[in-house]
Amino acid sequence: MSEYIVEMKNITKRFPGIVANSDVSISIKKGEIFALLGENGAGKSTLMSMLFGMYEPDEGEIYIRGEKVQITSPNKATELNIGMVHQHFKLVSNYTITENIIMGTEPVKKILGIPVVDIKRANEEVAELSKKYGLDVNPTDVISDIPVSTQQRVEILKMLYREAEILIFDEPTAVLTPQEINSLLDIIRGLRDGGKTIILITHKLDEIKQVADRCAILNRGKLIDILDVKDTPTKTMANLMVGREVSFTVDKSPANFGEEVLKVQNVTVINQNKLKLVEDASFTIHKGEIFAIAGVSGNGQVEIADAIAGTIPISSGNIYLKGKDITKESIKNRVESGIAYIPEDRHNCGLIMDFSLAEDLILKKHHKHPYSDKKGFLNASEISNHANLLIEREDIRSGQGEKTIVRSMSGGNQQKAIIAREIELNADLIIFVQPTRGLDIGAIENIRKKIIAERDAGKAILLISLELDEIMNCADTIAVIYNGKIQNIAPTHTLSVNEVGEYMMGVGHNE
Repeated sequence: MSEYIVEMKNITKRFPGIVANSDVSISIKKGEIFALLGENGAGKSTLMSMLFGMYEPDEGEIYIRGEKVQITSPNKATELNIGMVHQHFKLVSNYTITENIIMGTEPVKKILGIPVVDIKRANEEVAELSKKYGLDVNPTDVISDIPVSTQQRVEILKMLYREAEILIFDEPTAVLTPQEINSLLDIIRGLRDGGKTIILITHKLDEIKQVADRCAILNRGKLIDILDVKDTPTKTMANLMVGREVSFTVDKSPANFGEEVLKVQNVTVINQNKLKLVEDASFTIHKGEIFAIAGVSGNGQVEIADAIAGTIPISSGNIYLKGKDITKESIKNRVESGIAYIPEDRHNCGLIMDFSLAEDLILKKHHKHPYSDKKGFLNASEISNHANLLIEREDIRSGQGEKTIVRSMSGGNQQKAIIAREIELNADLIIFVQPTRGLDIGAIENIRKKIIAERDAGKAILLISLELDEIMNCADTIAVIYNGKIQNIAPTHTLSVNEVGEYMMGVGHNE
């Protein structure tokens, strides 16, 4: 019998205009954590989607436990004890945790001869399973009421409930805070120690170094190498993944502040439940300044960005752009006044997912010359030229170029498209919320360089990030927020990582 639980031999998969995987062969041992490493769009998720039965390979063979198999659907993968946690969760938001976990495999009992779902038994089984694997959840909680990290636990429990032995995680930490990431990595180690085989799709090198035994590196659909993680320096992995020398530090000249661009004065944001999400926030941002807001997820930093962009109302206070009060202005007027916005939620706020790439890249300029005429008719050739220029310049990878439907692109390339569009607006204020979330190391390096280049071109930058190293590397000024209140504002060079961390936890030096 083969020593490998999974063997994928000479796998090729083509989509219109792109070869997603080209003659890829990997073999995975039972009970190991095997990482798939590569840039956004390198073919990692496509390869694993074939193992989970969402696609079938055009060429090549798959062996599970030494036997050749045809995995024609996720149901077939489940029969083979293969489970997958997708980057974007597949949960029904108004169902409970248990209802999501048992869907399709519901335990049944008979009442007066009529079969009904035994929800009491199911709740008990889910509670027992969650305790066994250290994935504590309350089975009766509704999905819409629980945080992202708990939703991810539900996805893992769905696999375990179906007795999955081979667990595929697709970018599992992309939407988690640093604290939640550490917790998830502990869970993954525990699953491995319990005899499960883990396949980790990621581009986060530090996480691979912490948990993986071996890693396969993909670049533009081709297998570059398979390496023992403990024997391979992080920098070597990064260079192989991107195909060039990668820098882990940001080169930045001293800031040269100009006139005030944004003034936020005593802004308070209250949600529909009358809870204060932001309380009495005040700060200013100047030309040539990167002003970052640091904080643990959910402390009001995203609401500040949304309030400035106009996507949520404020209860009190004022917002000024270049001296003009824009507190009550529409989103369109704020854009016209000089605000560009890269939102946290790229799917619901950043893109129209079923538009073509060309259409998404022109969203905030479609009504202007040369993209439309005085009667409002769109100029297709100019829109096409604009898209091709940005695709080439920003290395946005898409199977059918400007005609690609945005939904079909990788998350990282969707993010590149949003950032390209917003920077192209040439706005006085650019708001970046989680700009590098879900991106590979090469794309992260490029985006941080862009943020600094925009600062050097005299733009005012508001940066909101959960990545503390990103804030410490890029920002000129740091504001730390805790529980909706700004705790401290200071030049970056006067703060240590530990001091910022203390303020983030609400125990700053001013107390």
